[in-house]
Amino acid sequence: MRFLIVEDDAMLADGLARTLQAAGHAADCVANAEHAALALEHEPFDVVLLDLGLPGMDGFDLLKRLRKRGNTVPVIVISARDALGDRVRGLDLGADDYLVKPFEHAELEARVRALIRRRATPVPPQLSFGRVSLDLAAREARIGEERVELTPREWALMELFLTQPRVALAKERIVQSLSSWDEGVSANAVEVYVSRLRAKFESAGLRIRTVRGFGYMLESEDVG
Repeated sequence: MRFLIVEDDAMLADGLARTLQAAGHAADCVANAEHAALALEHEPFDVVLLDLGLPGMDGFDLLKRLRKRGNTVPVIVISARDALGDRVRGLDLGADDYLVKPFEHAELEARVRALIRRRATPVPPQLSFGRVSLDLAAREARIGEERVELTPREWALMELFLTQPRVALAKERIVQSLSSWDEGVSANAVEVYVSRLRAKFESAGLRIRTVRGFGYMLESEDVG
């Protein structure tokens, strides 16, 4: 998944980005609401982590603007403001969750997983296809009972495939999903990750088929 972190505390933003990237996600950071609005207008993000105490336009105003324009991107407010009134206002303006600073990164990850489950097209805590399964909470990949070690990028790509098996995914979309502004992923790198996944899951009868001129599709010998 691709996250947009809207946070003017550079150290906190960097720490959040590193945590998300270590988990296989792409994460970009902006320090004010104006830049966030511009980024959300021109690029797709899966989740926004939104601070309230921003310079200039505050987080409440940005949230109000997004929802007024029909932007339904999931938003988790991350703020030191713990008053009930602030939490109620954030949720009433359209936030999907409200997390009070300071918080443990494990709690943020759990909130993100819960948010995904609540969306219109929810992702279950475990993805499976044929003999392959991904436990999103434990971050474990398995073929039957056998654990398979994946790098963060391999995990992110496998999660993308397993959320949409038997669907042709454009290579450009895969590149965009795995990339951030500071760390891009090339089409050639995607080919390398696909090759590694093919090798790791070949014994499970899993096939990542190349759709010529377009991208890739996940198939399985064990799934009709």
